[in-house]
Amino acid sequence: MQTSLGFAAAGYENVLALFESFLAEDPRYSAQLAAYQHGVPVVRLTGGPDMGAETLTGAYSCSKGVAAMVVALLVQDGVLDLDKAVAHYWPEFAAQGKDRLLVREALSHQAGLIGVEGGFRLDEFTTPAAAARLAAAAPAWEPGRQFGYHALTIGILMEELCRRVTGESLQDMYDRRIRKPQEVDFFLGLPEDLEPRYRDVLYEEDPGQVWIDPLSLEGLNSNAPVSTIMELPNIPGVRAAGMSAAGGVGSAEGLARLYAAATTGVDGRQPFLATRTVEAMTREQVWGLDRSSGLDNAFAVVFMKPHPSRNFGSHRAFGHEGANAALGFADPAYGLGFGYIPRRQEEGRTAGRAHRLAAEVRRSAAGLS
Repeated sequence: MQTSLGFAAAGYENVLALFESFLAEDPRYSAQLAAYQHGVPVVRLTGGPDMGAETLTGAYSCSKGVAAMVVALLVQDGVLDLDKAVAHYWPEFAAQGKDRLLVREALSHQAGLIGVEGGFRLDEFTTPAAAARLAAAAPAWEPGRQFGYHALTIGILMEELCRRVTGESLQDMYDRRIRKPQEVDFFLGLPEDLEPRYRDVLYEEDPGQVWIDPLSLEGLNSNAPVSTIMELPNIPGVRAAGMSAAGGVGSAEGLARLYAAATTGVDGRQPFLATRTVEAMTREQVWGLDRSSGLDNAFAVVFMKPHPSRNFGSHRAFGHEGANAALGFADPAYGLGFGYIPRRQEEGRTAGRAHRLAAEVRRSAAGLS
């Protein structure tokens, strides 16, 4: 008997069965799952005691994939060239030997600007003042020669580039060009009238957590002097400002619809990204051991790319995972848009529930193609 709310279309029964098995295994498990194929909803499930179909919650770095859709529009509009230097658009960025760093390199975690000493105030992240501090900073490695995950500062880079080439904030452009016309239930800046739908991300503090040196790569990357990553979307000011690196909030349906709207179109509309734009944005730029974390990672321009330990899709897939194991991606090989958001932080990467569900969605899509 189905205990979750929602539906799985014919051919996707295996996805429903796996989602139900997670609910049976763990009485605390609470999550949303959604998928579109060729622009049509094929899975929309909600289950568990702490998640409703209308719940909005934090999705952490899934926000980067959402914000990258704005970058893709800038590239498609011809106002941002991935092969020009960042300093071409943002002259102050040339300081400290960063004058030759290309936009595609900066937006694939190669800038070496993972943080600043002393950290950023939480109300500073989405401002030109944060961009000015980052532009003046010395890189932690030779720009363009290595890569390391820029957990929070890649948002500053995206936002300032958007300001420089359009005069508009990335959050406003997302609302105007993508969220409102495509009716996407994911927000870079949660409106006050939608606050009643928000529920805090549930996570457990590790009492054995070792001290993080604020001047280490990990400390700089996590903004350790000021905050922890996990608390970010639960802070009202952060989710209201819509920090594009980690402050977005929404639903699994919102993530799935966004990726579907970008690549296949929804509701009979054309996709808002052209095929050539998708190809330019999603070509893998780096893969290997991440300088910031020591883990293996693969990135296109902003977007994560699948690899063995984060195996969420085909070689054509692109998207982003969040710190709570939320996941949003498109897989053009199967015409899929996928979204998953748990209420409680859980294991991510290939072994996690999101990736296991993604594999079943792809298996169903392949069988129906």
